[in-house]
Amino acid sequence: MFDIEKIRADFPILEREIYGRRLVYLDNAATTQKPSCVISKIRDVYEQYNSNIHRSVSRLASICTDEYENARKTVSGFINAKSTNEIVFTSGTTAAINLLAFTFGEKFVNGGDEIVVCESEHHSNIVPWQLMCERKNAVLKVLPFDDSGDLKTELLDGLLTERTRLLCVAQATNVLGTVNPLDIIVKKAHEKGVYVLVDGAQGIQHVKTDVTASDFDFYVFSGHKIYAPTGIGILYGKEHLLEQLPPWQGGGDMVNRVSFAKTTYSGLPLKFEAGTSNYVGATGLGEALNYLISTGLDQIHSYEKELTNYALARISSIPQLTVYGTSANKVGIASFLVEGIHHADMGEILDKMGIAVRTGRMCAEPAIHHFGLTGLVRASWTFYNTKQEIDSLCEGIEKAKKLFF
Repeated sequence: MFDIEKIRADFPILEREIYGRRLVYLDNAATTQKPSCVISKIRDVYEQYNSNIHRSVSRLASICTDEYENARKTVSGFINAKSTNEIVFTSGTTAAINLLAFTFGEKFVNGGDEIVVCESEHHSNIVPWQLMCERKNAVLKVLPFDDSGDLKTELLDGLLTERTRLLCVAQATNVLGTVNPLDIIVKKAHEKGVYVLVDGAQGIQHVKTDVTASDFDFYVFSGHKIYAPTGIGILYGKEHLLEQLPPWQGGGDMVNRVSFAKTTYSGLPLKFEAGTSNYVGATGLGEALNYLISTGLDQIHSYEKELTNYALARISSIPQLTVYGTSANKVGIASFLVEGIHHADMGEILDKMGIAVRTGRMCAEPAIHHFGLTGLVRASWTFYNTKQEIDSLCEGIEKAKKLFF
């Protein structure tokens, strides 16, 4: 049995009140809340063994370094990488993609080459590639989606050419919640000799991820969206590809020897981890992943699927409300509009009822513009949410409608 009350007790913020009402937190696609064990782990680092990593022989530094590298091992196991050398700590998904856009562009992209992105991508998986294409005089191409939110994968055969170097796709989209068919996409790309970057920011917390079995070339995600601290993220890359990429930033820890005549660089993964890394965040990420493992990933995913089915049915049944993104395969996201009510007004009214949602463009303007809209209301849930909270959201929407009509 999935003990939801026990799970909720692990997240102290869920006990607080907003405007005199118990918080209903449905903005998990933006950031997730943190369990007590992660909060305690962060406190322990600062109170018990805080010291800079990889730089000292002191006892504190040794403990802190071990915690950091153990977190790398945890991440590697969680996504089934072949080696910890394939796990690079970054400050988040955005930093990971920017790192890759620069280094991949320097190594593999020449004038006239092509990068394919999807219409439904977050800005962080669009803009870095635009910048790279401008720098390298390359071409950015777009794979569109249909009105249900499903990518038009049948167009890939014509879209991918001998000049295509990389295809960038989200594991799950942040506006529509669509889980993209990565098996089909990776197969088609690799048949054409095209590498694939998967943005797992919205997927890893909801979908079992095996980067080796799925044959991803690159995979990125953020800690703060999987119950870990902010400011920490992951770039996974196949070892033979990361070895070919040049360093992104220069500084401490990423060097082997430095002289004015010549500098040599550290091996993987430190080559990409210049400066003092966010070792506290990395340790917190390791703790968050261990918490999920101990809770039971299969149980979590099963419960979330049940909650998603319930939520989409309840929200979709509200009169004058339109849900955007109706794919049969979705994570816990419902983006919607109520006829005659601006998305920002709906968000503010729900907030006064203690219900936290996201409104606006969700850092994915092309996806919003696909429907001819300027913004949406997004409710997003995870394994610590309940059917009662979904009911509260629906009741809040109905109350908002009464204020306008």
